[in-house]
Amino acid sequence: MNDQLFIYLLYVLPLTVPLLIYLYKRKRHQKIAEETWHEAVASGLTEPATLHPVFDPNVCLGSGGCYKACPEQAIGIIDGKGVLVSPALCIGHGACAASCPVGAIKLVFGTETRGVDIPQLKPNFETNVPGIYIAGELGGMGLIRKAVEQGRQAMDSISKRGRAKTPHDVVVIGAGPAGISATLAAKHHGLRCVTLEQEDTFGGSTLHYPRGKLVMTAPMNLPIIGKVKVREISKEALMRLWEDVVAKTGIKINFSERMEKIERQGDAFSIVTNRANYLTRSVLLSIGRRGTPRKLDVPGEELEKVIYRLIDPEQYRAKHVLVVGGGDAALEAAVAISEQPGATVTLSYRGNAFNRVKPKNRERMEKASTSGQLRLLLESNVKQILPAAVQLDQKGTGIELPNDAVIVCAGGILPTPLLKEIGIHVETRHGTGSFQQMSDATKPAPH
Repeated sequence: MNDQLFIYLLYVLPLTVPLLIYLYKRKRHQKIAEETWHEAVASGLTEPATLHPVFDPNVCLGSGGCYKACPEQAIGIIDGKGVLVSPALCIGHGACAASCPVGAIKLVFGTETRGVDIPQLKPNFETNVPGIYIAGELGGMGLIRKAVEQGRQAMDSISKRGRAKTPHDVVVIGAGPAGISATLAAKHHGLRCVTLEQEDTFGGSTLHYPRGKLVMTAPMNLPIIGKVKVREISKEALMRLWEDVVAKTGIKINFSERMEKIERQGDAFSIVTNRANYLTRSVLLSIGRRGTPRKLDVPGEELEKVIYRLIDPEQYRAKHVLVVGGGDAALEAAVAISEQPGATVTLSYRGNAFNRVKPKNRERMEKASTSGQLRLLLESNVKQILPAAVQLDQKGTGIELPNDAVIVCAGGILPTPLLKEIGIHVETRHGTGSFQQMSDATKPAPH
């Protein structure tokens, strides 16, 4: 008996204790994952906004590598399988797929109920039009680090075409993260490159963020510069980073030069801008997905007080402001302005709940509403904008508010007409994506 007890203590107990600890932790993690998913369902936050993982339950081993790799904690393990438990938090970085030891995760765009328009791209980021490439947000990759990587990869592909007979090897359109990275890569490869930016500064979509907004990112590899170790950085600091990069490398960007037309000329392309014409063999589009702002199409929208992005909340001190929209941008703008002395802010949204918004933004909005800083008008629509007022309809009831400014945060319209005019095919994805292309996008850059 003593010998059996000795054997148990010596061999069995050391194995049993770790197993019990593992089972306890696994049960606890599943409980947290289930609670998180139920909260997402109750809040209507079940639709991911961008590239996101889909798990194959027949392959998934439940190793947990995916949820450990997800910095947004959007993934959990339920019944031994990976699950996207917080879809609204997923930002499409793809670290989960890279961490899966058995390839059970596929990165896709859109869902069965919510389609996402994506230009058709080859694994080398070339469109169906030979010589025209797309990198960054326009191709569905909005994360800064991944946009930077795509810009580099796209330019690496263009460089393999060799020197062109045209005056320029490549014209890069857009100086956001993908465009800047591509321009650096072009310089690295010795390509004759022109980079055009219609704004008067850097940033791409980042330029449209409110002042002081934190841009969540991760260490990124820039051609020529190398690894840039940033994890949480403000919009202004990111702009200064781009300025430093340009100063150190000597790359040239033509600011305030807007591309107006792309015309095919034999095997080359003529890029027509508001300043000049450029003849090039290759074109890289890194113009983002916003295209033109989505408008309300109501009387008075042409007034100067109507804008489509918030830059500086402080300019609305002691002003009557109406913010229109139901996404993160609308909530962030409304809350930021409500914090200004003397400002009165109304947030109008046509829906009956704020779906697909980050929990932090929802919490801040609810707090501002409860304190009286912010007035919410759900299930409302703007009917007319007047010089000193705005008229809305809320479930059949007319409302008129004093108004000094209207900020429309209804998103942007994908520049589909431009793409189709060039001949680029755009398809609506409902939970589909090019696995090879997305896998390539998640590979780290070589050091």
